[in-house]
Amino acid sequence: MLESYLNILVVFALVFTGYWLSVKKWFNNQAIDLFSKLVLNLALPFNMFLNMTERFTKAEFLHLFTGMLLPMVSMLATFAVGYLYAKLTKVPKSRLGVFLTMFTASNTIFMGLPINLAIFGEVSVPYVLLYHICNTVFFWTIGIYLISGDSKDPTIDRVKMDFVGVMRLLLSPAMIGFIVGLVWLLLELPRFELLTKFARHLSNLTTPLSMFVIGMIMFQTGLRNLKMTKDTFGILLGRYVISPLIVILLSFVIQVPEMMLKVFIIQSAMPAQNTMLMLARRYQADVEFTTTTQTLTLIVYLFIIPILIFLVI
Repeated sequence: MLESYLNILVVFALVFTGYWLSVKKWFNNQAIDLFSKLVLNLALPFNMFLNMTERFTKAEFLHLFTGMLLPMVSMLATFAVGYLYAKLTKVPKSRLGVFLTMFTASNTIFMGLPINLAIFGEVSVPYVLLYHICNTVFFWTIGIYLISGDSKDPTIDRVKMDFVGVMRLLLSPAMIGFIVGLVWLLLELPRFELLTKFARHLSNLTTPLSMFVIGMIMFQTGLRNLKMTKDTFGILLGRYVISPLIVILLSFVIQVPEMMLKVFIIQSAMPAQNTMLMLARRYQADVEFTTTTQTLTLIVYLFIIPILIFLVI
C-alpha cells in the first residue's frame, strides 16, 4: 500500500511542479499550448506504440483477447449510466461531452500501470494493457467526438460521425500510434533498437508534460475556485463507485480469471484521463469545469486507493 501511495504522490509532485513554475512565471499560456501539442501530437503516439509492442507478444495478446469483453461492456454500461445521470441532474449541454467522457474513461496507463504494479507486480501488466486498449479506443474516438461537441468556438471544426469524421478520429496521432503498434505486434515485425530508443525518449515526455499542464491550468484557474458542484460530484461517483461496481456485477455474467478481475476493478476506478484538460482546451470546451474536476479526481483518489486495495487483496 505504501508503494501505491508513493506512486500517487509522484504524480502530485509533478502537478505541483507545473503549478509552482507557473507561480514563478516560468510558464504562461504559450507554454500550455506548446506542451499540449507536444503531448498530443508527438509524445503520446510513441507512448501508445511502445505500450503495444513492448508489453505484449502476439501469442499473449491473442490468448488474452477474449478478456476485452468485460472492460468493453463495462465502459458502455458506465457510459449509459453517465448519460442517464446527466439527463436526470440536467448537466448543461456546454459540458455534456466532457462530463460523459470523464465519467466513463479512466487514467489507465499513467497512473493505472504503476499502481497495479505496486499492488500485484508484473503479473498484472497484460491485464492492465487489456483494459487500457478498450479505454484508449473509447477515449480517442467517442470521447473526442463528445468533447468537440462542447466547443464554444464556431471556428473550431467539430468531429462528425460520418465517414470523414470517423477517419479523422482513427487518424489522430494517438490512434495512429496505437494502430501502428497493434499491426506491428500482430505481424511480429522486428524491433529496431535505434527506433525503440528514439520512441522511448519521446514517450517518456508524456507523463511529466501532461502533469505540468494540469498544474499550469490549475494556477490559471485558481485553487480557490475549485468547487464541488453536482456535476463534479457525478463524475466522482462515476469514477469511484459506478464504474468499478459495474465491473464487479458484470463479472458474474462474463467470467474472467481472478487476477484479471482484480486488475480491471483497479483500472475502472482510476482518476480521469490526464489528457482531458488539453483536449478541453484544444476544442474550447468548459476548461474551468474540466480543471476543477480533474484536480478533485486526483485528490479524492488518495482516499479511494486504500479502499480499493482492501477490496482486491
